[in-house]
Amino acid sequence: MAVHYVLEAADLEDGGRTIVSVEGREIGVYRIGGQFYAVHNYCPHQGAPLCKGVVCGTTLPSDVYKYEYGRGGEIVRCPWHGWEFDIKTGKSLISGKVRARTYKVEVSEGKVGIVIGS
Repeated sequence: MAVHYVLEAADLEDGGRTIVSVEGREIGVYRIGGQFYAVHNYCPHQGAPLCKGVVCGTTLPSDVYKYEYGRGGEIVRCPWHGWEFDIKTGKSLISGKVRARTYKVEVSEGKVGIVIGS
């Protein structure tokens, strides 16, 4: 497995995102609560540039006629069809069978690296 250092940790503020290229792949790097996450910039639904979608939260399970909003800044919404994915895990909020590809992230000496390989 190879670690590809793509940016300085200080260059991405909390709640921010950037899209980088690693070995011909576009990958969105997000900073949530001081932690870094990496998501393939490809929506598994129909191939949209997922990481260009809105970063938001979602409605949480709640009583009838009551809407609770939560998980702010942890969800990315596909710009084409609105499918929502958990940035931390890649899991779809639409279907348990669909997920966006995620990558392990390592931070070393202030640099953010994405781990590629098996």
